[in-house]
Amino acid sequence: MKARNALLPALAACTLFFAGTSFAQDNTGQTPPPSQDTMQPAPPPAQTPPPEVTVRSVPPAAPQIAPPPPFSQLSGGGKWITEEQAAAYPPLANDFLHASHNGKRISKTQYEAWVKQMK
Repeated sequence: MKARNALLPALAACTLFFAGTSFAQDNTGQTPPPSQDTMQPAPPPAQTPPPEVTVRSVPPAAPQIAPPPPFSQLSGGGKWITEEQAAAYPPLANDFLHASHNGKRISKTQYEAWVKQMK
């Protein structure tokens, strides 16, 4: 038998022996359980009433929007309202893409439909 094969069982036995002893000694941080005669019931925690909390919340007031101006005022007398002209009336400027159907300008018919939808 080769020397290498003879040492393998001896090495395994030593490893198991030392592993067992290290587990047997590993009781750090553990205290023995208290005996029945030394156990005393813990006092009940102090009962304090919960503090009273009052929450008063009011939703913000709805913004007041001025009525939409006539088409001729926004268009400057033209046939279309451009995005720059729509900036004069902020609700239309915010909703320009919807009112123009993703276009670059709003016709009188599109503006009237948008005004009707706002009401």
